Amino acid sequence: MPRGSSPTLRKRRLVAELRRLREAADLTIEEVAERLECSASKISRIETGRVGVTPRDVRDMLDAYGAGPDTRDELVQLAREARRKAWWDEFGDIAPGRYVGFEADAESVRAYQGLMVPGLLQCESYTRALIGDVLPHAAPAEVDRRVRLRKARQALLREDDPLRLHVVVDEAALRRLVGGPAVMREQMRRFGEVGELPNVTLQVIPFAAGGHAAMDGRFVILAFPEKLDPDVVYIESTRSDVYLEQPADVAGYSDMFARLCARSLDPAASAALIERVAREHA
Repeated sequence: MPRGSSPTLRKRRLVAELRRLREAADLTIEEVAERLECSASKISRIETGRVGVTPRDVRDMLDAYGAGPDTRDELVQLAREARRKAWWDEFGDIAPGRYVGFEADAESVRAYQGLMVPGLLQCESYTRALIGDVLPHAAPAEVDRRVRLRKARQALLREDDPLRLHVVVDEAALRRLVGGPAVMREQMRRFGEVGELPNVTLQVIPFAAGGHAAMDGRFVILAFPEKLDPDVVYIESTRSDVYLEQPADVAGYSDMFARLCARSLDPAASAALIERVAREHA
C-alpha cells in the first residue's frame, strides 16, 4: 500500500473536512443532528473519528452543509476509500489500529523511549520476553500474533521508500535485563544492524546527562508526505492512547525532541555505548 494512501489517513482527512464544512456552514452538531434526524452523539463521534462514516452519511451531511457536487463526489469517494480493509485490521484486537495505520502512512517518525527498546527496533527474542513480562497470561498463539505484528511494522524500515526513523533511547532501556543477558546481547546486535540503515538515526541519552526534557514519558511524533495531513503526536499509556493534533501541541513536542537530541550522545557515540553495554551483558 503506497505511503499516505491507507484507510487510516483517508478517514482522518475525511472527518477533518466534514468538521470544517459544518463550521463553514455555521451549524452546530445539534443542528446537523436535527436536520439528519439522528443523535448529536453520532455526528460528534464521526467528527472525532471514533466511528466509521458511510458514503450515505457523507452525502447527507454535505447536503445539510450546502456543499457543491464536486466536493460531494470527492468526499464520498474518500469515504469509500476510508472503509477499505488494511493489513493491520486482523490485529485490531491486540493493537491500536489507528496508530499502526498512521505509522504505515508516515514519512518520518521521531520517538523517545525511556524504559524499553522501541518496537521498531526490537529483536524477536526481546519482543517475546517483553510480552511474557507484561502479559504473563497471554496464550502462545496471541504471543505469536503480537510478534508477527511487530515484524510487519518493522518491515517499514526496509521498503523501497522506507520510513525515516529518528529514535532517542534512554540508557536504562539498554541495561534493563529483559529476558536475561543472552536476549540483551542479541538486542544489542539488532541495534547495530538497524543503526546502519541510512534512514535510521539512533541516539542514546546516557545516565550522565542527568534530567532531561522527556523524563515524564515516551512519545512519538509522526509526519506524513502530504501537506493535507498535519503531524500528530502519539502518547501511549496502559489505560488509553492520546493523539495530539493541534499545531501548538505538535510544536511543543517537536521542541522537546530537539532538546532531547541535543542532550543525547550523537549516533557514533551512541553506537559505542551500545557496544560497551553489550560487552557488559556478556
